[in-house]
Amino acid sequence: MDNGGMEIWHNPRCSKSRAAKKALDEAGTEYTERRYLDTPPTAVELTEVLGKLGREPWDIARTKEPVAKELGVADLPRDAANRERWIRLLVDNPVLIERPILIDGATAVLGRDEDSLRQIL
Repeated sequence: MDNGGMEIWHNPRCSKSRAAKKALDEAGTEYTERRYLDTPPTAVELTEVLGKLGREPWDIARTKEPVAKELGVADLPRDAANRERWIRLLVDNPVLIERPILIDGATAVLGRDEDSLRQIL
């Protein structure tokens, strides 16, 4: 992960992700775009971002995706004993990662609404 500026984990097919990227562009913010479906995060990167978000892996899982249903994600225990399993699941199936995630230094937000975007801009 590039620590030299803001990074957005972006999915161009997602309207919320496109809106966040547009907000960054309109604010004149320099950033690196990471199309995380093409370049998924490693377990270490995801763990680091979860720490910056102050969230657990199940908090950023897209449980309504077809692959989530196939994998029985809704039935997985959401506890510390299963945290690594959740991280591996998200790394192996990046479509399950909520988007967009904006990372700036020690801070990260899920940029799904204007308030979240304002926090990081």
